[in-house]
Amino acid sequence: MGVVNVTPDSFSDGGRFLDPAAAIAHAHRLMEEGADLIDLGAESSRPGAAAEVSAEEELRRLRPVLQGLRDLPLSIDTVKPEVMRVVLGEGASMINDINALRAPGALDALAAADAAVCLMHMQGNPGTMQQRPGYGDVVAEVKAYLRERVETACAAGIAAEGIVVDPGFGFGKTLEHNLELLRQLRQFESLGVPLLAGWSRKSSLGLITGKPAGDRLAASIAAALIAAQNGAAILRVHDVAATRDALRVLSAVGIIR
Repeated sequence: MGVVNVTPDSFSDGGRFLDPAAAIAHAHRLMEEGADLIDLGAESSRPGAAAEVSAEEELRRLRPVLQGLRDLPLSIDTVKPEVMRVVLGEGASMINDINALRAPGALDALAAADAAVCLMHMQGNPGTMQQRPGYGDVVAEVKAYLRERVETACAAGIAAEGIVVDPGFGFGKTLEHNLELLRQLRQFESLGVPLLAGWSRKSSLGLITGKPAGDRLAASIAAALIAAQNGAAILRVHDVAATRDALRVLSAVGIIR
């Protein structure tokens, strides 16, 4: 899954693809590099993110890019049911919701559409989630939350075969929480749905390496490979070509398929 942020303030590339033409060109470039799916977001969910973007503004940013990418498989990163309904009506293949369809009307929006959904775990909200995250058992608690969200989605009429889960690395977790989830990623296979992992350029990698977001390529690839070896079916990345090359080596050795 290649990332395209149509935002002025995303942590790694905020502003670079706010212009629709730039976003469209970047999405096509990521597909040429080997992405299977483009994750398009118009509201930053980085730690300490600014005030919520209105649905109108989010759609203003998304619509011209959507129209220019009708030929590509698109995931839309949004928490708003009104945005979900519009983008699904315009051909989006998937909704990637950091709020796991908890907003009123979100379950109905997906149940009425023939589309996939990614349900993510987050403790708190983007503005406050990294202030004091705490768990008794991070793996057990995140897994229990995701199990409940999968069951709720299915009960609302969303097809189980279209559901993906994401433990939410960096969303209300300390470095050690993130590392423990990565170590124990196989635990999530018991949920019976594909697993998405997003480590690309995240601040946890900065804590480990001491490097800024733009210099975390090697660390991002290392985390992606560990996630793939531990059962992740989808890797959400900024650097598609380099990650693809690394995965090809794992596949050639027979470590992954």
